[in-house]
Amino acid sequence: MSKAAYLTAVLLMTSACATKNAPTPADPVPGAPGLEAAAPEAPFDGPRPQPGVVVHLFEWRWDDVATECEAFLGPAGYAAVQVSPVTENSVVEGRPWWEKYQPVSYVLDNRSGDREAFADMVSRCAAAGVDVYVDAILNHMTGVYSGVGTAGSTFGEYSYPGLYEYDDFHHCGLTEDDDIEDFNDPEQVWTCELVNLADLASGQDDVRARLTAHLNDLKSLGVAGFRLDAAKHMHPADVAAVLSGVDDPGYVYQEVTGGGSLPDWQRPYYNNGRVTEFRFPYALGEVFKRGSLADLHGSGSIWTRQDFGRTDAVLVFVDNHDLQRSHADDVVTYKDDGLYRLAQVFALAYPYGRPRVMSSFAFEDGRQGPPSNDDGTVRRVWSGIAPDCGSGRWVCEHRWPEIVGAMQFNTAVGEVRSVDNWWTDGKDRIAFSRGDRGFVAINRSEAAMSQALQTGLAPGTYCDRLTREDDGSCAVRVNVAEDGSAVIRLLPMSAVAIDHQSVVALD
Repeated sequence: MSKAAYLTAVLLMTSACATKNAPTPADPVPGAPGLEAAAPEAPFDGPRPQPGVVVHLFEWRWDDVATECEAFLGPAGYAAVQVSPVTENSVVEGRPWWEKYQPVSYVLDNRSGDREAFADMVSRCAAAGVDVYVDAILNHMTGVYSGVGTAGSTFGEYSYPGLYEYDDFHHCGLTEDDDIEDFNDPEQVWTCELVNLADLASGQDDVRARLTAHLNDLKSLGVAGFRLDAAKHMHPADVAAVLSGVDDPGYVYQEVTGGGSLPDWQRPYYNNGRVTEFRFPYALGEVFKRGSLADLHGSGSIWTRQDFGRTDAVLVFVDNHDLQRSHADDVVTYKDDGLYRLAQVFALAYPYGRPRVMSSFAFEDGRQGPPSNDDGTVRRVWSGIAPDCGSGRWVCEHRWPEIVGAMQFNTAVGEVRSVDNWWTDGKDRIAFSRGDRGFVAINRSEAAMSQALQTGLAPGTYCDRLTREDDGSCAVRVNVAEDGSAVIRLLPMSAVAIDHQSVVALD
């Protein structure tokens, strides 16, 4: 198999496959409600918990992101939007989604739009109250030996004219072809190539300076934060050095997967910002697809069998663009429909990490790029008075009522960390309150549910967040008695969420 073909096949299983094979030590999750937090190896000096939910509009055009910020994200209450990589990338035959993860230069020009469109999007989203986080690629350049970028730049093997040449890259010499073979070996992970991607020597001052300049350029346009792609493949000190020169990096979260037999890859990165907790989607997939919802309790098996990162140090998610394609059997995705909605309700309602919601495009082939026009440009989401959602092209999970309502519940309960009034039938049904701020019940059963439960809320009538009509009117009301109890009635495969801000009338 040629290296180019190898890259095509393997890009779908890089970070996710390493995480799937991670060990499951018996330590409790640090910071999980109801469990004693484990002491970190180093003091956490990164961002404190930030309220609000992030949404990833995967592969959207910049003009569509701007319109969505104004028309929906801001009014609905999403705090931030993660956008796909913004830089010029290699034009790959067949235009797969992952070509955006092969930068050619730091010119802001790819099939999502140019610099002007990007700057306009950032400005319009900010005006709508939505922060923009950029998926930034600092670890590597392209995985092919030569070609042309989306802005017309040409490049060769370890040669990006005016930017990088051979000596600006790692040539680890630890494996036959310089690719990572042993994910237990930090030196290979940090200095060898990830599936043939030209690995930048980020320990060198000149390389660091260019990476810092790129991030500062984005900050100058109003970007509020960054997802650092493949951060695990950079030494933590290199990440810190790059960020140290950025004028207020903002909200930073690093893609740091597990993998191999090493106990913890995350802690060394804590001082740089949050890290992505890849064990969380696998745990939810196991529970919602094959297990018991009772295990979601703070002392349940999903927490005690995983060495989860500290709650104030992680960004969590039910799925992401990699896992949808590489490990769909092990996680819950939009293709699981009802299960996915329930898993998202739990992830948004339970006080662990800062949650990010996925918004996908429909696909059958894991290599497939976003919906496109005949000329290769990305098809508009907003081409008229309404978005093209649910037509078989753009999925727009972030607009599903259960996810929107759970996002608003997450915001309403705020920084209240407690989980109280936990109830379960032992398998398919759970309920819990977030202090005196909110209450959630989930019914995964194929049978309807009617159960008197303690909500922890003040007596009154509340509107269910998850079933609101499009015009905002209340479709389902829950009556809470003087003692805080309520009879919760749920259809099969459904949930309810009420909180102190969804009250219709207090008794």
